Amino acid sequence: MRKSKLRPSRRTPRRSKSATGAGAQVRSGTRVRTAASLTELPPTSQLVTLQDWLQFAVSVYDQAKVALGQVATTAHDEALYLLLRTLDWPLDSDERVLVRRIEPAQRIALRRVLEKRVIERTPAAYLTQEAWLGEHRFYVDERVIIPRSYFLEHLASDQIDTLLAAPARVRRVVDVCTGSGCLAILLAHHFPKARVDAIELSPEALAVARINVDAHRLERRVKLHLSDVFDAVPPPEGGYDVVLSNPPYEPSAVCDGLPVEFKKEPRLALDGGPDGLVIIRKLLRQARERLAPDGIVLIEVGGLQAAMNREFAHLQPLWLPSIDGSDCVCAIRAERLLASRA
Repeated sequence: MRKSKLRPSRRTPRRSKSATGAGAQVRSGTRVRTAASLTELPPTSQLVTLQDWLQFAVSVYDQAKVALGQVATTAHDEALYLLLRTLDWPLDSDERVLVRRIEPAQRIALRRVLEKRVIERTPAAYLTQEAWLGEHRFYVDERVIIPRSYFLEHLASDQIDTLLAAPARVRRVVDVCTGSGCLAILLAHHFPKARVDAIELSPEALAVARINVDAHRLERRVKLHLSDVFDAVPPPEGGYDVVLSNPPYEPSAVCDGLPVEFKKEPRLALDGGPDGLVIIRKLLRQARERLAPDGIVLIEVGGLQAAMNREFAHLQPLWLPSIDGSDCVCAIRAERLLASRA
């Protein structure tokens, strides 16, 4: 089994999809019920090995039309992750783990976690209270959106470094709408000499961010701020080299129609107002007086590329290419922001 598949990292709610192509039968031959009548799990007494449970889990994911995208993009990968975590078996186990027998007490635990995931539609990350971005683990619970961001890809590929005049000399960076603190922590790891401000409007989310900052032992370099964008955060001396944000960008109508799993995340972290641009407009207005002369603003905007290009054409947003072609992170240089009215 592929370890990397157990730690997906895309923030793509609108690309969420139910599992397809999954087997419809488990070892016992019991066929799961259709989504319309799947209000409890079929019998599991004849499931003996992890392979049996994995096949069963994928089947019920498929039949229940479980929404994916918060932890993994396929039913197989999310179910495997959830089963391994429930059993407290290593995520990087090889294929031999699939033939291990499941003990009676373990069967009870597996059935309970699948009931919460499939019947109650609780996101898998809230069940395990963790999320992964690359090799970095973060604590999460219902107070924060589940971390999934293209910034991981762009930091790892050094695309962001190519936009900076001197990436090795970056000293001040900020993560706006930090949520769990995950991106602020990634920035601290990527720019080891930088001080990082992490800004969040929700006190509940900021409490989770504190847990993660402490867990990563970055309390001396990452400072948490309770603020609506930059309202309570004055401009730093010399300005920020990097202003980064994965803000709420979904239009309100899109949030209204999200699958149940996504509605269990804090709406404050998803809803970007009628057109999705409310927070982004404020961020760009306030960033003008906070950027270093050669700094950059980086914003992840989901499916709002066309809207951004229309409204902020004068800022000449540069779209960073992503592996899957989404290209939903834009960079805006300080020289354009300072010369224009956002």
